[in-house]
Amino acid sequence: MTLKGISLAVSTVALVAGTSHAADMGAVDKPIKLAINEWTGQHVSTHVAGEMLKAAGYQVEYVTAGYMNMYQAMSDGEIHGAMEIWSSNVSEDYAKKVADGGVTELGDLGLAAKEGIAYPAHVAELCPGLPAWEALQNCAQVFATAETIPQGRLVDYPADWGTPGADRMVGLELPIKAVPAGSEGALIAELRASTERKTPLLITFWQPHWAMSAYDVQFVDLPPGEEACFTDPAWGPNPNAINDCDFAASRIFKAGWSGIAETWPAAHEILSNYQLDVADQQPMMGAIDVDGGSVEEVVAAWMADNEGKWRPVVDAATK
Repeated sequence: MTLKGISLAVSTVALVAGTSHAADMGAVDKPIKLAINEWTGQHVSTHVAGEMLKAAGYQVEYVTAGYMNMYQAMSDGEIHGAMEIWSSNVSEDYAKKVADGGVTELGDLGLAAKEGIAYPAHVAELCPGLPAWEALQNCAQVFATAETIPQGRLVDYPADWGTPGADRMVGLELPIKAVPAGSEGALIAELRASTERKTPLLITFWQPHWAMSAYDVQFVDLPPGEEACFTDPAWGPNPNAINDCDFAASRIFKAGWSGIAETWPAAHEILSNYQLDVADQQPMMGAIDVDGGSVEEVVAAWMADNEGKWRPVVDAATK
């Protein structure tokens, strides 16, 4: 699967099997329901996991679910797994459902991640001093639009993903208004338009994502995202606010209904040991969002070409 001229970052970690042993299959007549959230990378991560479960002999259903509010359904057993949860952007409801015993963690997904305030590389010419965050104090008006003037505009995550960009604009006392994007697709449209027209853009974004390379996206250098920043107003450049810093280092992990291990023991082992590398996920994202492939087609092609990466995880749990 290739992308049309897009250079992609790679790393060397692959899907790996942890310490595992053959387990009972459990209720093979009952479908395992995996959550589908709002971004392409999550669709890829989930469909790879689902295809592994199918290869083991399970039935799988993909259920559309809001990322921030799916944990009640998971605790109730209506959704059985979520394959890409970002520690830097997870609702308080997740921790509550884990504490209550309805949801259990299934281990790291293995993706090397970063989130932050970002801009296409050409914007540095429009706002001298970038990537230092202090530059935004002096050139916020460069990013102003009709809906935000006299403030600049930050295109933030969709509302369902939380308000991390807005939190940092407030924390750092920047004259910039965060406006939520309607979807991941809307974020990409902003990056594409800015790059093609060489117009200013400030955006909340993340990696791994094919657009990081396609649009030469750079992160703003913010004060380090240390734990004290999120709890102690005295920490950081603004003594009166929290969130005056970068995002916390992101951990990407999996979680599921607490009954999954008893209901489908082998599936629990597969999902717990399943990992996906940036070098595998990111090209699939580009094949979908840039080349126009469907998630199903792209994942099927990857599964066929990379059986040595995922088959050992399935075999270890079932044979």
